[in-house]
Amino acid sequence: MLAISNSWSLQPRVSLRSAREALLRLLLLTTLAGFGCNVSARGGEGDGKQATFAARARETFAAAQDRRLAEPTNAVAAWEFARACFDRAEYATNDTERVIVADQGIAACRRLLARQTGSAPAHYYLGMNLGQLARTKTLGALRIVDEMEREFKAARQLDEHFDSAGADRNLGLLYFEAPAFASVGSRTKARQHLQRAVELAPDFPENRLNLMEAYLKWADNNGATHELKVLEKLWPKAQTNFTGEAWAASWSDWEVRLKRARKTIKERAK
Repeated sequence: MLAISNSWSLQPRVSLRSAREALLRLLLLTTLAGFGCNVSARGGEGDGKQATFAARARETFAAAQDRRLAEPTNAVAAWEFARACFDRAEYATNDTERVIVADQGIAACRRLLARQTGSAPAHYYLGMNLGQLARTKTLGALRIVDEMEREFKAARQLDEHFDSAGADRNLGLLYFEAPAFASVGSRTKARQHLQRAVELAPDFPENRLNLMEAYLKWADNNGATHELKVLEKLWPKAQTNFTGEAWAASWSDWEVRLKRARKTIKERAK
């Protein structure tokens, strides 16, 4: 899945913007439930698209790494490298590779926070890369999830608008997917943060998709139908705001999820 103010919602991205939060959902499902399997964050895509997205992630990672090495005291270069680490780790072919890349992002964020404790991006991407690390764990994942929660809360307190309300979005997903028993799962908290993300960044498709999917899981058909209607109305505008290669993976994910939700809502209405 992790916003990241700098409001990124209208700014072209060098790296993949692609539903990091979708990955967050998947890594939670595959680590907290103890399955430990590797799954793609994006359903319905062919190997060709995945290869393209993976190549772009590698290129962005290399460029971000070069910049960070050339500008070791540049805070933006540090957290942009951490962002690139998360994206790169998404396409790791095995857990060893994923750990190596995620650890670099974690280290970059920790070093930045040692200098600037008030960096919302550093807290945010620390939480996201911890999520990648948790994905590789069978034991210890729950402890890492607790740390992810703390980092997203810190990012939210510092800048709740960062990455189109990303801290609330990720906290909502964390509470939505994590088990309530022995972990942080909470329907009440999930609803609170997913709704807050929509309030802060109502035109960002990911926020409404997450809330709509949560409503469907909770059998709140009225809530899901409302979000679907709003999404379909804002969709054309979003397609003009979030354009270019940096958003290709996001749209590939969003379109599949919208189609799936629309089908479910239609079937339930019968």
